[in-house]
Amino acid sequence: MFSTDAHFLLTLHRTHADELRAEADSARLARSVTRRSGRNPARAARRRRSDPAASQAPAAK
Repeated sequence: MFSTDAHFLLTLHRTHADELRAEADSARLARSVTRRSGRNPARAARRRRSDPAASQAPAAK
C-alpha cells in the first residue's frame, strides 16, 4: 500500500489536513445559518412585554 515511510506520512498529513478543512467548513456553515429567535426565553419575554397588543387583557365574553 505504501512504498515508503515518507509516502505513509505524507498520506497521513493530507488526510488530517482534509479532516481539519471539513471541520472548519462545518463550523463556518453553522455560523452562517440564522438562528431562530424563539429559542431564547429571556428575549421572547422581553418581546412580549414590549408588545402593546400582548399586554392588553383579553376581551370578556
